[in-house]
Amino acid sequence: MTDIIDFLLARRSVPVAMMEEPGPAPDQLRQILAVGARVPDHGKLAPWRFIVFKGDARLKFGECLAESFADENPKADRAQIDEERKRFARAPVVIAVVASPRAHIKIPEWEQLLSAGAVCQNILSVSLGLGFGAQWLTQWPAYSAGVSQHLNLGETEKVAGFIYIGTAGAIPGDRARPDLDGITEFWDAAGPTGD
Repeated sequence: MTDIIDFLLARRSVPVAMMEEPGPAPDQLRQILAVGARVPDHGKLAPWRFIVFKGDARLKFGECLAESFADENPKADRAQIDEERKRFARAPVVIAVVASPRAHIKIPEWEQLLSAGAVCQNILSVSLGLGFGAQWLTQWPAYSAGVSQHLNLGETEKVAGFIYIGTAGAIPGDRARPDLDGITEFWDAAGPTGD
Protein backbone atom coordinates (compact mmCIF):
# COMPACT_ATOMS: atom_id res chain seq x y z
CA MET A 1 0.00 0.00 0.00
CA THR A 2 2.95 2.35 0.53
CA ASP A 3 3.62 2.32 -3.22
CA ILE A 4 0.29 3.97 -4.01
CA ILE A 5 0.73 6.50 -1.19
CA ASP A 6 4.23 7.37 -2.43
CA PHE A 7 2.88 7.68 -5.98
CA LEU A 8 0.03 9.99 -4.96
CA LEU A 9 2.30 12.14 -2.78
CA ALA A 10 4.69 12.58 -5.73
CA ARG A 11 1.99 12.84 -8.43
CA ARG A 12 2.64 15.72 -10.80
CA SER A 13 0.85 16.65 -14.01
CA VAL A 14 3.05 17.01 -17.07
CA PRO A 15 2.24 20.18 -19.06
CA VAL A 16 1.06 19.42 -22.58
CA ALA A 17 3.96 21.50 -23.93
CA MET A 18 6.30 18.79 -22.57
CA MET A 19 4.48 15.88 -24.26
CA GLU A 20 5.49 13.92 -27.31
CA GLU A 21 4.81 10.59 -29.01
CA PRO A 22 4.06 7.82 -28.29
CA GLY A 23 0.75 7.81 -26.53
CA PRO A 24 -1.00 4.84 -24.94
CA ALA A 25 -1.39 1.67 -27.01
CA PRO A 26 -5.00 0.49 -27.55
CA ASP A 27 -4.90 -1.92 -24.58
CA GLN A 28 -3.44 0.79 -22.33
CA LEU A 29 -6.08 3.25 -23.48
CA ARG A 30 -8.82 0.76 -22.64
CA GLN A 31 -7.25 0.28 -19.20
CA ILE A 32 -7.13 4.06 -18.70
CA LEU A 33 -10.83 4.36 -19.56
CA ALA A 34 -11.73 1.40 -17.30
CA VAL A 35 -9.94 3.00 -14.35
CA GLY A 36 -11.54 6.33 -15.24
CA ALA A 37 -14.99 4.79 -14.92
CA ARG A 38 -14.21 3.23 -11.53
CA VAL A 39 -15.22 6.16 -9.35
CA PRO A 40 -17.79 6.90 -6.65
CA ASP A 41 -21.12 7.05 -8.48
CA HIS A 42 -24.14 7.40 -6.19
CA GLY A 43 -27.02 5.45 -7.70
CA LYS A 44 -24.85 3.84 -10.39
CA LEU A 45 -25.95 6.47 -12.91
CA ALA A 46 -22.64 6.71 -14.79
CA PRO A 47 -23.29 10.45 -15.29
CA TRP A 48 -20.32 10.88 -17.62
CA ARG A 49 -18.99 9.61 -20.92
CA PHE A 50 -15.79 9.73 -22.96
CA ILE A 51 -14.85 11.14 -26.36
CA VAL A 52 -11.37 10.01 -27.45
CA PHE A 53 -9.23 11.83 -30.01
CA LYS A 54 -6.09 10.22 -31.40
CA GLY A 55 -4.26 10.10 -34.71
CA ASP A 56 -5.82 12.13 -37.52
CA ALA A 57 -9.00 12.66 -35.48
CA ARG A 58 -7.10 15.27 -33.44
CA LEU A 59 -6.42 17.29 -36.59
CA LYS A 60 -9.91 16.78 -37.99
CA PHE A 61 -11.44 18.07 -34.76
CA GLY A 62 -8.89 20.87 -34.90
CA GLU A 63 -10.92 22.29 -37.80
CA CYS A 64 -13.93 22.43 -35.46
CA LEU A 65 -11.83 24.16 -32.80
CA ALA A 66 -10.54 26.70 -35.32
CA GLU A 67 -14.06 27.40 -36.60
CA SER A 68 -15.49 27.85 -33.10
CA PHE A 69 -12.58 30.04 -32.01
CA ALA A 70 -12.92 32.26 -35.09
CA ASP A 71 -16.69 32.58 -34.58
CA GLU A 72 -16.28 33.52 -30.92
CA ASN A 73 -13.27 35.81 -31.48
CA PRO A 74 -13.98 37.91 -34.58
CA LYS A 75 -10.78 39.92 -34.05
CA ALA A 76 -8.56 36.82 -33.99
CA ASP A 77 -5.85 36.78 -36.62
CA ARG A 78 -4.86 33.84 -38.82
CA ALA A 79 -1.96 32.83 -36.53
CA GLN A 80 -4.26 32.60 -33.49
CA ILE A 81 -6.81 30.54 -35.40
CA ASP A 82 -4.08 28.23 -36.74
CA GLU A 83 -2.82 27.75 -33.17
CA GLU A 84 -6.28 26.59 -32.09
CA ARG A 85 -6.43 24.26 -35.09
CA LYS A 86 -3.39 22.43 -33.63
CA ARG A 87 -4.64 22.43 -30.02
CA PHE A 88 -5.44 18.69 -29.81
CA ALA A 89 -2.34 17.75 -31.83
CA ARG A 90 -0.16 18.79 -28.88
CA ALA A 91 -0.53 15.32 -27.34
CA PRO A 92 -0.92 11.86 -28.87
CA VAL A 93 -4.26 11.26 -27.12
CA VAL A 94 -6.91 13.64 -25.81
CA ILE A 95 -9.85 12.31 -23.81
CA ALA A 96 -12.84 14.59 -23.35
CA VAL A 97 -14.67 13.65 -20.16
CA VAL A 98 -18.25 14.76 -20.61
CA ALA A 99 -20.40 15.26 -17.52
CA SER A 100 -23.86 13.88 -18.34
CA PRO A 101 -26.04 14.49 -15.30
CA ARG A 102 -29.38 12.71 -15.21
CA ALA A 103 -32.55 13.89 -13.52
CA HIS A 104 -32.93 11.86 -10.34
CA ILE A 105 -35.18 12.36 -7.35
CA LYS A 106 -32.49 11.38 -4.80
CA ILE A 107 -29.19 12.27 -6.47
CA PRO A 108 -28.57 15.97 -7.08
CA GLU A 109 -26.75 17.19 -10.16
CA TRP A 110 -23.91 18.47 -7.95
CA GLU A 111 -23.04 14.91 -6.83
CA GLN A 112 -23.05 13.74 -10.44
CA LEU A 113 -20.72 16.56 -11.49
CA LEU A 114 -18.36 15.66 -8.64
CA SER A 115 -18.36 12.09 -9.96
CA ALA A 116 -17.30 13.39 -13.39
CA GLY A 117 -14.46 15.29 -11.72
CA ALA A 118 -13.39 12.06 -10.02
CA VAL A 119 -13.31 10.41 -13.47
CA CYS A 120 -10.91 13.10 -14.68
CA GLN A 121 -8.65 12.59 -11.68
CA ASN A 122 -8.64 8.80 -12.13
CA ILE A 123 -7.74 9.12 -15.82
CA LEU A 124 -4.96 11.56 -14.94
CA SER A 125 -3.57 9.32 -12.19
CA VAL A 126 -3.68 6.03 -14.10
CA SER A 127 -2.04 7.67 -17.12
CA LEU A 128 0.80 8.91 -14.93
CA GLY A 129 0.94 5.52 -13.19
CA LEU A 130 1.42 3.83 -16.57
CA GLY A 131 4.44 6.07 -17.15
CA PHE A 132 2.85 8.65 -19.44
CA GLY A 133 2.72 12.38 -19.04
CA ALA A 134 -0.82 13.69 -18.57
CA GLN A 135 -2.58 16.97 -17.94
CA TRP A 136 -6.21 17.80 -17.15
CA LEU A 137 -7.25 21.04 -18.86
CA THR A 138 -10.48 22.84 -19.61
CA GLN A 139 -9.56 26.20 -21.19
CA TRP A 140 -11.93 27.93 -23.60
CA PRO A 141 -13.08 24.80 -25.52
CA ALA A 142 -14.76 23.39 -22.41
CA TYR A 143 -16.98 26.47 -22.18
CA SER A 144 -17.58 27.10 -25.89
CA ALA A 145 -21.10 26.68 -27.25
CA GLY A 146 -19.62 26.01 -30.70
CA VAL A 147 -17.29 23.28 -29.44
CA SER A 148 -20.17 21.74 -27.46
CA GLN A 149 -22.20 21.62 -30.66
CA HIS A 150 -19.35 19.98 -32.58
CA LEU A 151 -19.05 17.41 -29.77
CA ASN A 152 -22.81 16.75 -29.99
CA LEU A 153 -23.27 17.46 -26.30
CA GLY A 154 -26.76 17.14 -24.91
CA GLU A 155 -28.57 20.09 -23.36
CA THR A 156 -27.44 19.27 -19.82
CA GLU A 157 -23.97 17.99 -20.74
CA LYS A 158 -20.71 19.85 -20.09
CA VAL A 159 -17.05 19.09 -20.64
CA ALA A 160 -15.56 18.28 -17.23
CA GLY A 161 -12.09 18.25 -18.73
CA PHE A 162 -9.84 17.39 -21.61
CA ILE A 163 -7.13 14.97 -20.49
CA TYR A 164 -4.02 15.18 -22.67
CA ILE A 165 -1.83 12.05 -22.59
CA GLY A 166 1.57 11.40 -24.12
CA THR A 167 5.16 10.59 -23.34
CA ALA A 168 6.83 13.14 -21.08
CA GLY A 169 9.66 14.77 -23.04
CA ALA A 170 10.77 16.38 -19.78
CA ILE A 171 9.81 15.98 -16.14
CA PRO A 172 8.54 19.16 -14.52
CA GLY A 173 9.72 20.16 -11.08
CA ASP A 174 7.26 20.10 -8.23
CA ARG A 175 5.28 23.19 -7.36
CA ALA A 176 4.27 24.68 -4.03
CA ARG A 177 1.46 22.75 -2.39
CA PRO A 178 -1.15 24.09 0.06
CA ASP A 179 -0.17 24.43 3.71
CA LEU A 180 -2.25 21.70 5.36
CA ASP A 181 -2.51 23.61 8.65
CA GLY A 182 -3.98 26.57 6.79
CA ILE A 183 -6.75 24.54 5.13
CA THR A 184 -7.57 21.99 7.85
CA GLU A 185 -9.89 22.34 10.81
CA PHE A 186 -10.57 19.62 13.38
CA TRP A 187 -13.78 19.35 15.36
CA ASP A 188 -14.37 17.58 18.64
CA ALA A 189 -17.51 17.34 20.79
CA ALA A 190 -17.13 21.00 21.81
CA GLY A 191 -16.71 22.26 18.22
CA PRO A 192 -13.61 23.34 16.26
CA THR A 193 -10.29 22.91 18.03
CA GLY A 194 -7.88 24.33 15.45
CA ASP A 195 -5.55 21.31 15.66
